[in-house]
Amino acid sequence: MVEVNHLIKKYADLTVVNDVSLKIAKGELVAITGASGAGKSTLLHLMGALDIPDSGTVEIDGVNLFALSSKKQAKFRNEKIGFVFQFHHLLPEFTAIENVAMPLWIAGQGKKEALNEAKKMLDLVGLALRENNKPSEMSGGEQQRVAIARALINKPSVVMADEPTGNLDSANADAIHRLFVDLRKDLAQTFILVTHNKELAALADRNLEMLDGRIL
Repeated sequence: MVEVNHLIKKYADLTVVNDVSLKIAKGELVAITGASGAGKSTLLHLMGALDIPDSGTVEIDGVNLFALSSKKQAKFRNEKIGFVFQFHHLLPEFTAIENVAMPLWIAGQGKKEALNEAKKMLDLVGLALRENNKPSEMSGGEQQRVAIARALINKPSVVMADEPTGNLDSANADAIHRLFVDLRKDLAQTFILVTHNKELAALADRNLEMLDGRIL
């Protein structure tokens, strides 16, 4: 599903990702852990083509992301990769269902059909009764569930999450942990999670620990 070969990323004289290679199978839930500054988030951003490496390749579903033009990269990200960040990045003026439908609208899907798909996805993450609420009317845990539903709406090949529970209290964090495991089981969804949370990492199929830009 995901194949990373000899990725290197430098900022000035600092090598943040240092010759990283790895493979992730379809339906696998992988946690990337390590201390702050180890290179975890940079690696995830490179795998999602949100950043450009100095050298190396990333292939998802056999497509070399860095061989694509920036326009084709953006299209690939919208269709094949779902992103979840520590801060949910929901659009405050839109309701939950509209936020979830947004990637489908960007892809050109009709409004009614997109809203129907978004409704199903909100039901899947346990928010069927909150579809018409705006982010300011929801708890932090509910907002993150909306962000997860949005990440899944295009049925992506892989969901990449960067500290998805880092901004939540322990009860909401535990609920999101269980949700990831359930979604992986129910949808055979591939997840790559960057996390400091030991409980979340323990639920993964595989735990890749980073230190000084390398996978230990």
